[in-house]
Amino acid sequence: MGRSCVPGLSVERRLWAEGAKRVVGVDEVGRGAWAGPLTVAAAVVPHDRRVYGVRDSKLLTESQREGLYDRLADWCLAWGVGHATNHECDALGMSQAQRLAARRALDALGTDFDAVVIDGKWDFVGGSNTHTMVNGDRVCLSIAAASVLAKVTRDRLMRATGDEHPDYCFDSNKGYPCPRHKAALAAHGPTPLHRRSWAFMDNLGWGHLRLSR
Repeated sequence: MGRSCVPGLSVERRLWAEGAKRVVGVDEVGRGAWAGPLTVAAAVVPHDRRVYGVRDSKLLTESQREGLYDRLADWCLAWGVGHATNHECDALGMSQAQRLAARRALDALGTDFDAVVIDGKWDFVGGSNTHTMVNGDRVCLSIAAASVLAKVTRDRLMRATGDEHPDYCFDSNKGYPCPRHKAALAAHGPTPLHRRSWAFMDNLGWGHLRLSR
């Protein structure tokens, strides 16, 4: 893995130098899933201590992310995770659901903060000192830490539903599209975890009405 994929503290250092004592990195996961929550994590990292192996969660294997999770939780000065349920995604739309999950994540920090850095180019947090960064999870350590915390938290939630809905393979696909997930929907209809307002449900015909076994 190249050095260009190793996130650092240059963004945080710039903001610290400008007077922002606590900088929060924010990232989301689950926006493209068919089932389960949309999850946002927020993380405040230390100025002077590092954790080896932190990367954008998409560049890590599941076992690597799991191995980092507890170390990140202990290392961060503060961190929090917020969810918008599948029902809230349906009721609010994805943009507002993402705002809601972000607000819950920031509330869960339990501390004040001075600046926020977000992965991507859309500001779903708001505020006077919020900064968006395309591919921020690959260059900004706070965002990379948040990406791992969000991904592991959501993956664990989806794996925990595997026994309840075995046909959908949530333990492996985490609610994202895949052939077996699509086949299970066609055969059994949506579970209580599915986002029913999404266009793919229209192709099931009766999918809005029937629940799985």
